[in-house]
Amino acid sequence: MADIVLERVTKLFKQVRAVDDVSLTIKDGEFMVLLGPSGCGKTTLLRSIAGLEQIDGGRVRIGGRDVTDLPPRKRRIAMVFQSYAVFPHMTVFENIAFGLRMGRLPKADINERVEEAAGLLHITELLGRFPAQTSGGQRQRIAVARAIAMKPEVLLMDEPLSNLDALLRLEMRAELKRLLAEIGSTTVYVTHDQVEALSMGDRVAIMRAGELIQVGGPLQVYDAPADRFVGGFIGNPPMNLLRVTAAARGGNVVAVIEGAGEVPLASAPDGAGDRPDTPLLLGIRAENIEVHASGAPGTLPAEVLVVEPLGSHNLVTLQAGGQLIKATTHPDADVRRGATIGLRLDPGRIRWLDAETGSALSVDSPAAPPA
Repeated sequence: MADIVLERVTKLFKQVRAVDDVSLTIKDGEFMVLLGPSGCGKTTLLRSIAGLEQIDGGRVRIGGRDVTDLPPRKRRIAMVFQSYAVFPHMTVFENIAFGLRMGRLPKADINERVEEAAGLLHITELLGRFPAQTSGGQRQRIAVARAIAMKPEVLLMDEPLSNLDALLRLEMRAELKRLLAEIGSTTVYVTHDQVEALSMGDRVAIMRAGELIQVGGPLQVYDAPADRFVGGFIGNPPMNLLRVTAAARGGNVVAVIEGAGEVPLASAPDGAGDRPDTPLLLGIRAENIEVHASGAPGTLPAEVLVVEPLGSHNLVTLQAGGQLIKATTHPDADVRRGATIGLRLDPGRIRWLDAETGSALSVDSPAAPPA
């Protein structure tokens, strides 16, 4: 077993709480992604798991062992850094074998493990070369091979793909996901790239200012953000967050967007019908907004500001009641800058947040369908 349990972990740099009272359990064999903007504490938390940072509070347990006060070499982990950190004077074989030789494994075992790791990373033909004779993507594979050759219980990865170009990063994402599923190590992966996080992780832990904001599966954090920060950080484009108030219409509850119109609801925040003037945030993803002709029944009028053709779809920026809205359309849709069109928000895909705190709100039983 190689589960990781963080109990109220805190790390201070002078008066700054880089990691602030974080508790998190990572299951044996799980691929957990730590996601957040630069400076949120995700790398510091990873280094705290590794033992590269001495924490100022809390406990770290790996596989049931309390490793809080153990040095990195006794935690049975391997780490892949953002920089490749390969030794230029050693061949690829020697780089991969370095940790095994330090562990004084028999030569036959070293050869077997190096060959196995190189085969998994498709770099067997490079074993006799020096790093200067390899590409950036190949050097990244060397670093990963060196880590997995150790057969660690826990693999820690700190933005390992950030130095690669976009096409190679896409290729390596798929390879790493396949590889880590094969070797079965418990993996903690740090990134600021939400596409990496959503496409690779079993679960995603989102951090901000040293705090853990939300932990969940990729679809969960995308579809049901815990607060305004998560909704605005996850997704490209981010979730639309519209300022609205609730109103009762013939026994139904609708959301009123000042200066634009009303949105029929499939569900409403708890008690919204009892406090119709309370400001709320209506969250909805761009792909859950349909574009119709101006004046179509049940639509909001909106002015088209920008149309961005992206191949598989168009990303359209609109304005309704002074608020900006992002929507997607089919690439052949006739949507032009300056035109007024109608928007229909999928009632079942609306998410509600408190306008003051930004926190997600619980929802009443489904609202009565519009008359």
